[in-house]
This record gives sequence, C-alpha cells and structure tokens, in this order.
Amino acid sequence: MKLQRLTILGATGSVGTSTLDVARRHPDRITVHALTANRDAAGLAALCREFKPALAVIGDEAAAQQLQQDLGAGIRVRGGAAALAEVAGDGDADTVMSAIVGAAGLTPTLAAVRAGKRVLIANKEPLVMAGRLLLAQAEAHGATLIPIDSEHNAIFQCLPGGFRCGTADPGVRALVLTASGGPFRDLPLAELAQVTPEQAVRHPNWVMGPKISVDSATMMNKGLELIEAHHLFGMREAQIQVVLHPESVVHSLVEYADGSTLAQLGQPDMRVPIAHALAFPERWESGVGGLKLDEIARLNFRPVEGKRYPALGLARDALRAGGILPNVLNAANEVAVDAFLSGRTGFTRIAEIIEGTLAAAVGAPLPAEATLEAILEVDAWARRRAASLVERPKRAVAHA
Repeated sequence: MKLQRLTILGATGSVGTSTLDVARRHPDRITVHALTANRDAAGLAALCREFKPALAVIGDEAAAQQLQQDLGAGIRVRGGAAALAEVAGDGDADTVMSAIVGAAGLTPTLAAVRAGKRVLIANKEPLVMAGRLLLAQAEAHGATLIPIDSEHNAIFQCLPGGFRCGTADPGVRALVLTASGGPFRDLPLAELAQVTPEQAVRHPNWVMGPKISVDSATMMNKGLELIEAHHLFGMREAQIQVVLHPESVVHSLVEYADGSTLAQLGQPDMRVPIAHALAFPERWESGVGGLKLDEIARLNFRPVEGKRYPALGLARDALRAGGILPNVLNAANEVAVDAFLSGRTGFTRIAEIIEGTLAAAVGAPLPAEATLEAILEVDAWARRRAASLVERPKRAVAHA
C-alpha cells in the first residue's frame, strides 16, 4: 500500500493535533512529510521529535534558528510566511491539511491548491475570503478539496457519490447546518453584554481554540459556515438553513427533492471528519467510539434567535450582497474577536463592530476583482476600519 504523504498547516492547534492522533493510528497508511506552527516552537519541536517530518516551518522567523538547533540536522527548519506557502505547495506531499485559523491560512491554502494537492480544508476563512478564486484554481490545477468542518464534512458524506465541489446537485433541495448555540444559548439576553472571554471560550460540547470558541458563542462560526457551504456545494443562501441542536450529535442534514432527508451523526470529536477525509473513499478507524442512542435518548432542535445571534444575520446579509462583503465580514470579525479576547471591547460589541465595518464598505473605493492581491487589499482595509471602530463609543459604531 502506498503511503499517503501528509503536510499539516497548523500542527499545534486543535485540528492539527487531532489529525496527528489519527495519523498515529495508521503508520502503515500515513507518513508525516511536513509540520508547521505559528509561534509554538516548543509544541512543534515535540511533534517533530515524534513524527520526524522532513520539513518544519515556524511562522516566527526569529524562532527558526533555535528550532533547527533543537531538532538537529535530520529535519530541515524554515521560518516566515513565505516558507509557509512554499511548504504548502511542496511537491513531495500528497495531502495538505489546512488548519491555520484566520486569514493567515489563505495564502498557504491557495499555494496547496495551485500545486494540485488533495487539500483538506479545516479553516473557514480561505473559502469565505476567496471562495471563487480557490474553486477556480482547484479546477485549473486539478486539486481536490475535501471539507473538514464537521458540518461541511457531514454534508459531503450525505451527498451523492458523484459530488463535484462547487457544483449544486439538482436533486438537492436544501442544506441544514446544525449549531450547538455555544455557552450562552440559554443566558438571558440582558446578561450578554457582561459575559467575559473566560466564559465565552468554555464551549459546552467541542474542544476548540479561543477564536473559534468565541465565534461559536456569537454564532459567527455558523455565518462563516453558511458562506463556505454556498461555495463548496453551489447552493443559494436561501437554500441553506441553520437550526440549534444542543447535543451536537447530528452534524448536518441534506434535504432532497423527493422529500428524503439524510443526516450524518457522530460524537462531537474532530477526529471523525478528519479520519473520513484522510481515508476517503475508504473508512478508517478514528479512535472515536460510536453513538449509544439509548443513552442519548432524545435529540433536540430549535430555531435560532435573531436577537441573541445578530452575527448570523450579518453573515447572511453579506452572502446575499456578495462581492467583497464576505471578505470584509471575516476581517472585521477577526479584529472584533481579538479585541474581545484581549479585554478591549465587550461581547455584544463584536456584532456592532462588524455591522459598522460592513456599512462603511458599501460604496468604498475597494477592488472588486477576485485576485489574491485584491482580496488581501480588502482584508487589510477592513481590519483598519474595524480597529478604528473598536476604539469608538458604542453608539457611534453602527453609524460610522
């Protein structure tokens, strides 16, 4: 059996470590070719000592020399953003796990796509920022895109075997994304303004990093997933529904034209979609047990409260408007979430800052073409605008 040569972008994060856990279970099927991290040099070094990749890349260039000394001559170490893009497109890897959180993941993901890799997309931002560009480049270079987000991977599993990324199946009527609702789904609305970052990152079901956990609390994660689903599956905004499902057992559903609805169920553990994507079209053991339906007893579903989760409405508005607005939405959210996590703004102001940035983008002299340079220019503009709104009084944000 030919070994699958794997590069992991974002190896020290939650998705990266889950991917390595699956790889650890299948040494006869997977060999780790390259590992990357942003600043966690110690974590990257530990993973390199275990998996012995040919390459290691650290985003912090200053840390690269020390990392090379720590690892010795057996593993080649590089540093910086340019090295990250180069390792993503390295010709010696078959599969690239793209798991870098935020806009920083766009350039290396695009490099992997342009190299014709099998790209497992776990980070939401590249498709939100540059969905049209990524799909066009995948088509041009023969890359295969497989979604890792539990919701999109669930849809992927429920679609017909002939599914083609970016193309709607005429037999599919609607997609249903499920959402846990995060840690504040039952908190009185009047108390949302006082919640702390420590409370926001305590997700009730999933183990995730701080930024993604806050996105779950605001439900911006579901807004970004909505935009991703539009690009991945070729569905209109009106065909993509979102429902609250507190148990996080049903990960998504596909409704067909004949009235059938297929759902994918599983434990809330990222090793399930990761193992599915690594093995596709086969099935491998993931380390996760099956469901005990008699213990679960019941599954609950309920509609999303617009007042509790205004970020989801903003994402729908941005998708309907199209153009640069999904990119602006993503950048403003990253800035606002960072401000919240660092104590510079309140929880409910996250949506207000995003709304103000979107309003400012309408009619602004920004490039509309879908090139990497134009996308990064819009991203930078939106970050500056959102940062200026972080410092403004609450009442000024939505009307800026």
